Amino acid sequence: MAKLHALVALLFLLPLLSSSFNIDSPTDRRILVLVDDLALQSSHSIFFNSLRSGGFDLDFKLADDPKLALQRYGQYLYDALILFAPSITRFGGSVDQAAVLDFVDAGRDLILAADPSASELIKGIAAECGVDFDEDSDAMVIDHIGHAVSETEGDHTLIAADDFIKSDVILGKKKIEAPVLFRGIGHSINPANSLVLKVLSASPSAYSANPKTKLTSPPPLTGSAISLVSVVQARNNARVLISGSLDLFSNRFLRSGVQKVGSSTKHEKSGNEQFVTEITKWIFHERGHLKAANVNHHKVGEINEPAMYRINDDLEYAVEIYEWTGTAWKPYVADDVQVQFYMMSPYVLKTLSNNKKGVYSTTFKVPDVYGVFQFKVEYQRLGYTTLSLAKQIPVRPFRHNEYERFITTAYPYYGASFSTMAGFFIFTIAYLYHK
Repeated sequence: MAKLHALVALLFLLPLLSSSFNIDSPTDRRILVLVDDLALQSSHSIFFNSLRSGGFDLDFKLADDPKLALQRYGQYLYDALILFAPSITRFGGSVDQAAVLDFVDAGRDLILAADPSASELIKGIAAECGVDFDEDSDAMVIDHIGHAVSETEGDHTLIAADDFIKSDVILGKKKIEAPVLFRGIGHSINPANSLVLKVLSASPSAYSANPKTKLTSPPPLTGSAISLVSVVQARNNARVLISGSLDLFSNRFLRSGVQKVGSSTKHEKSGNEQFVTEITKWIFHERGHLKAANVNHHKVGEINEPAMYRINDDLEYAVEIYEWTGTAWKPYVADDVQVQFYMMSPYVLKTLSNNKKGVYSTTFKVPDVYGVFQFKVEYQRLGYTTLSLAKQIPVRPFRHNEYERFITTAYPYYGASFSTMAGFFIFTIAYLYHK
């Protein structure tokens, strides 16, 4: 019986032990895929197989599965969530909208794909992430000038989109030559929200409306304000991908050729496969993930970190920054990393120099102000995770025995004092003994 209990305990701890072996890797590995129809495993198999070939462990479940759970005993069972169930009105088990948002708040990643049948539940999750889908439940993105050439479609809802975000870290260094096929609903983002980025935008001629009815008023979403695919990087570095098209990931769109109306170039293969492959690499932290290590500071000429500094001391600050490549950490090279020496406001702001091997350093003089300061590094760059480093250190004034004994500039005052004493002594002698 004792052996049986030990075996059960070992089986329970095995997932935790296996995940701890790869604790230094930020890349998601355990992914839950929620679908409203298991047939999606076949219709979207190219996308799912590309994830499997990348080493991801996919767990497919129906979105209304009564045994559905994201965590157990306070521990999350998955690193990321793929929501390919646009029409679901209620999740099964212990999962609901709040549970999905808590999943993201815990630093996990999310891919959400919608379509014209998107439920209020799916739209609500997207809205909490900073993305607002068109309120018209029958609306789709229509483009009479930027649509794809098709023999069967006449309502121009099959979009050939090629307005990509200009970011190598998000979409990879290799340019996406072919347009991306898109059929679905559009959404808007708040320009003041710096956490949400449009990755794939509609053309200036696009608009969002019901293709089966006649327009009686101007559509609410028009032109480049329509986002087809957006990403969110939260302040805790969790990443979210929101697409208005589930077909964007389908085998049909990934294999299909594409020709944009008005263009003489016909591509044998759409840009969908390259697009979804590159964007999922970023979402699952195979690119653009930074980490800092070995933060240290000390007086110039010394090695050990002091307990405090004195005003006007010369100090050196250094930190190592690395970037994850999907398989290993490599030195991160940039020229815009800065450190602040901060107390209520920055007294010193210095750009760190790097040695091309990941080590960033600088030297500066402690300001002539004493108190409790902080070394602060707040690094934010498009497509990269945020680095937020803070280290507290007190700064003291000179002690009484650390001042100069005699100050050269004060010699005239010293001379005046001694001459006054000498003159008074001579006056006293003359006054007392003069007859």
